[in-house]
Amino acid sequence: MNKTRIIAAAAAAVIAAGTAGCGKSDESSVKQSDSFAEKVDVFENDAKGGESEYDKLEELSGEEGELEWLSYYDLNPTRSQPEKSTNLALFEKKGGKIIYAQTSSMKKYDDLATRLMANDPPDMFAYEQKMTFPANCVKEMFQPIDDAIDLNDPMWADVKDTAEDFTLGGKHYVLPIAYGALSILTYNKDVIEAESFEDPYDLYMAGEWDWNAWYDMMEEYCEGASADEDRYGVNGWFAPFIFQSTGKTLINYNAENDEYEANLFDPDLERAADLLYDIQKKGYYYSDWVGSASDAFKKNILFYGMGDWAVTPKEGDKWGIVPMPRDPNRDEQYTTVSINAFMWVRGSEKDKAYRLWNQCAKMAQSDPEFKEIGKKKFFENKPYWSEEMYQITYEEVTSERFIKLNDPGYGISTALSDDDAATNDSKEAIIPFMYSSVMKSDENGKQYTWAKLRETYKPTIDSELKTFNDSYHSFISK
Repeated sequence: MNKTRIIAAAAAAVIAAGTAGCGKSDESSVKQSDSFAEKVDVFENDAKGGESEYDKLEELSGEEGELEWLSYYDLNPTRSQPEKSTNLALFEKKGGKIIYAQTSSMKKYDDLATRLMANDPPDMFAYEQKMTFPANCVKEMFQPIDDAIDLNDPMWADVKDTAEDFTLGGKHYVLPIAYGALSILTYNKDVIEAESFEDPYDLYMAGEWDWNAWYDMMEEYCEGASADEDRYGVNGWFAPFIFQSTGKTLINYNAENDEYEANLFDPDLERAADLLYDIQKKGYYYSDWVGSASDAFKKNILFYGMGDWAVTPKEGDKWGIVPMPRDPNRDEQYTTVSINAFMWVRGSEKDKAYRLWNQCAKMAQSDPEFKEIGKKKFFENKPYWSEEMYQITYEEVTSERFIKLNDPGYGISTALSDDDAATNDSKEAIIPFMYSSVMKSDENGKQYTWAKLRETYKPTIDSELKTFNDSYHSFISK
């Protein structure tokens, strides 16, 4: 089991294309067609006269098929999202039903804990990259999926390795349905052409899109500014991905000792910190919040790092998208992704309905004809995206060409992982703060160094890890 690649990380939930989401995540979701009653025939006819894989799924009826979903967004159609998702249409045709129990993004875990204490558990809860795993699994909010899901089923072959990374005591807790890009680098091709730069997309396709190519392009662009012009190389959410492109994370799972440990002195992470420090020191980083790629380009920012929700080209725009640059010391490409998964709440006895929901959700995400329907609908909603942009965002970054990596430190404790509980000025928990803080300054205006950050936060990190490891060992010994 390779827990150094545990995916339990950063930032608020970004639900993958084709499933429900909330807020900005809604804008990044691929809306499906509303005529899914007809589209289900895809599965019923794909066996060419024989029994299709969808036909083989168990049919349920009545309460047996009901799943109570505790969340701050509904999986059923709503006034703002009236179209029924593919997975829901498939689930309902087999006798399933989703019952929505509403909570808020801030109170979701509190409300779940209250329900569990009252011995009135819901059935499903969204996997999110902060605190769901391993912290709230160790707190026994969720139960292993093994009694409901057979991971040896060919349906799960492409996600089984990731599922193996979400184990405690040899039991699986997270079943990935789909992956999504958390952040991408968007740029204006007209600017690239005007500066006589090679297109970053072409560099990526040639295997040459790495830290050096990215840095050199930003440097040349910024240094080429006229006397009365301000130029910047990059803005947005990109710093954590530069660290993680090394294939390393701030917190590791040590299988030999069966515990989680800090990795603050890893030389590869220090190289990443040095790169980001230099980008800030040279003035290539625009540090203020910018809410869209369009606004970034108006400020002469060359690369805008953000989720797809912020990429809204208009008619006539010629934009491009590339993944985060590769570490030049690595042949492999690592990426951090969002994971679409549905946690099975402790105490739920709806194993058949939970299994059926996941099977339907997986079919909806993986079947080529449904994927094509989703892509067609995407371009109806966003006609000024290019095929190239779509390919990178929805196909390339989530493909097997990238090793999917994230930091278990995002799921260890509120101090390390939960921004909502942060008490520092930036209102960031320690792990997300450290990933970006070499690009920030202290109260005296002095830029943070990696050495100073380690010195400041190592005692707290070590203390939080010791507390968690004690809880973890107690949990798996039961």
